[in-house]
Amino acid sequence: MSDEIGGSRRNSMELVGAKAGTAMPVEMRQALNLRGLVPCSVENFSKQELRAYEQLMAKSTNLEKYEFLAILRSTHINLFFRLVIRHFKEIAPIIYTPTVGEACLSYSHIYPFLYPFRTSIGMFITLDDVHSIDVVIENYCLSMIEMVHPEIAVVTDGSRILGLGDLGVNGMGIPIGKLQLYVAAAGLNPRRTLPITLDFGTNSKRYLNDPLYLGTREERPDDETFEDFSTDHAFGLLDQWRDKALCFNDDIQGTGCVILGGFISAVEQAGIPPHDQRILFMGAGAAGVGVAKQIMDYFMIEHNIPEDKAKAMFWFVDSHGMITANRGDKLAQHKVYFARHDNGNMQCKDLEEALEYVKPTALIGLSTVYKAFNEKILTRMNEINAKARPIVFPLSNPATKEECSFEEAMRCTNNRVLFASGTAFPEYTIPETGELRVPGQGNNMYVFPAVGLGAVLCKPARITDTMFYAVSKALANSLDEEEKSLGELYPRIERIRQISAELAAALIVQAVREGLVKDQHWLDIVKNSMPEVMDEGGKADGCFSRRVVGEVKTLMWSPPDSVEQYIVEAMTAIDPDDV
Repeated sequence: MSDEIGGSRRNSMELVGAKAGTAMPVEMRQALNLRGLVPCSVENFSKQELRAYEQLMAKSTNLEKYEFLAILRSTHINLFFRLVIRHFKEIAPIIYTPTVGEACLSYSHIYPFLYPFRTSIGMFITLDDVHSIDVVIENYCLSMIEMVHPEIAVVTDGSRILGLGDLGVNGMGIPIGKLQLYVAAAGLNPRRTLPITLDFGTNSKRYLNDPLYLGTREERPDDETFEDFSTDHAFGLLDQWRDKALCFNDDIQGTGCVILGGFISAVEQAGIPPHDQRILFMGAGAAGVGVAKQIMDYFMIEHNIPEDKAKAMFWFVDSHGMITANRGDKLAQHKVYFARHDNGNMQCKDLEEALEYVKPTALIGLSTVYKAFNEKILTRMNEINAKARPIVFPLSNPATKEECSFEEAMRCTNNRVLFASGTAFPEYTIPETGELRVPGQGNNMYVFPAVGLGAVLCKPARITDTMFYAVSKALANSLDEEEKSLGELYPRIERIRQISAELAAALIVQAVREGLVKDQHWLDIVKNSMPEVMDEGGKADGCFSRRVVGEVKTLMWSPPDSVEQYIVEAMTAIDPDDV
């Protein structure tokens, strides 16, 4: 072996050894001349995990926990994901919503302390970089220890983050957090994920005037120069690219998909026939309209309700009141479809008036208006649905934007509410009986990791609406008997990896049904284990076979259990010829 190759191998060994930490074997310590320079104990990963969890729990605030985990992710990726997977219910709200929102608000102030300098966490692309994108990509490849190509990327321009507004470059916390869920919840390879922020400026005066802001200190370009990801453009961008690239919008499609799964479960428990549902939305942005259209698919596909009648089951309230065709203002294009034409001269100026006019069976919030579902609204919702169970979905996040809490919804509906929220809430104990109730969290992390996994595995030509519908059905079908008996709308989050495997399997089967998969491996598995699917055409039912879900599970990444396994895998990935 030449000196150059030997030096390269030593550098690789140092990188791998550093990330093994206190589990580094004695032989590797000796080869790296570390004898006497580090504590002598050689630990296993379980002991490292115990220590990391102890340190995490010692942090006094969730933001401090976020910072600790970000540093751990940068320095010890294997330990990080062992910790997240083992304690997913506790840690998911820290690395994703709601804590990631708090982190994004101050991202420019904490960024330098989260990641070692020169450590690539993804791509920050400015307008000046667009014409030199090859250089940016080459720089990213050079920064990677391992010669791997990304399988999945999450892209944001920071213009609309979690109801917090235009955060500019500070929005990078979102693609980083989402990709961590792709790995922990659905088993994608963390070394094949790529977060991207399009740093094209910000219209936020707060950040333009912040001396520590790390992004482009300019206002965003106009529409002729660039179309951003904000509400006004999200639908157009999705329509423009969904048939040209393997992509999806987790805000529009992912949120709609997961809410549809919970809504299907709620309708089955509410005591009101699907044909008689009356659904009132508070908030008419991209996510709200996306959710409504996917719930419409359920009524049309599952219950054969014609489109015009299904659309008539939905009402929307925005900041100007109930959305009608004759309200007198110019509606954003995505609001036009659901604008009411049957209201005559009736105009409702706010949610309270709309509640009395519509008398809904379901109230869904994607407004980002804190406490929009107040005690009066919730109590009246309960009275309107005295002979059935009211459906209340306050879906805005983070917690500072929630329409109501689980406790408030339970108290105001005599504990009868069928509830799903966008942010996490604690369990609620019914005072009179001592019974414990678990709130449903309609967080799109139930869906987008699984959709990403299914797409990475079978590589369909595109991701269709019927694939999302199949995933929603699979999510509703994933409840076990205990969860159903307690009136829960989503599976327990502790089962997330199993659920992700099932949802990914449902997507793969549906993609094969629609003739969008060319990979013979998956074609053979689906056709041999589910021969009937080819006879049924593109019917979406969320079904899959044991064979399909079993194959998905074998391909899901998990952190190595032993340091020996970790070192072999890491060294092989860096330089396969040397191992």
